[in-house]
Amino acid sequence: MTVALIVAAGSGERLGADRPKALVELAGRTMLGHSIDALSAARGIERIVVALPRGVHLFDLPPGVECVEGGEARSDSVRNALEAAGERDELVLVHDAARPLLEPELAERVIAALVGDPAADAAIAATPVTDTIKRAGPDGTVLETLPRSELWAVQTPQVFRRRALAGALALGAGELAGATDDASLVERAGGRVIVVPADPANLKVTTPVDLRLAELLLSERRGPAG
Repeated sequence: MTVALIVAAGSGERLGADRPKALVELAGRTMLGHSIDALSAARGIERIVVALPRGVHLFDLPPGVECVEGGEARSDSVRNALEAAGERDELVLVHDAARPLLEPELAERVIAALVGDPAADAAIAATPVTDTIKRAGPDGTVLETLPRSELWAVQTPQVFRRRALAGALALGAGELAGATDDASLVERAGGRVIVVPADPANLKVTTPVDLRLAELLLSERRGPAG
């Protein structure tokens, strides 16, 4: 089976919120609540561990959901949640609470992709890049244009074999602090990561504009009221 870890320790500063980002409401439910709902509905996930900001406590959690204190950096929060989860599950799914439009079907597909590829250490949701991407120097001079056909914009959920994720999180504090996603740590440790095509609507809420877009997409998904 798979244990799901939800990273929910972000401050919400860039969102301009007066509370942790994961506890900001979206269509009458917190972003964290939307993620818990989606992962609870996904087949193969029996337990969920949420990494929260220090000093934040949640009550009346659904069965199978527990909380742990997050860390200073994202990877610290993942490591804390992984330790709290124990070692009984072979696969570990990591998801950002800041992606509240997650569909259970996507979580199931990412899990299935890793199960179906015994040589892979991780499977990650991602979308093909549609914009032309250029690499520029500090002065703004373009150094190269990257081949768009090989580029993917990475999302969560990301699913790992437990040993691969635990090994990657054993890197030094400096390396962990600079990591923007867990798959990059597995890659750095020599692991094999595969991509699973996802919907761009599985967006990450970072700014007030993102929050508004997420509200519109969620309303469209639910359809007309009544």
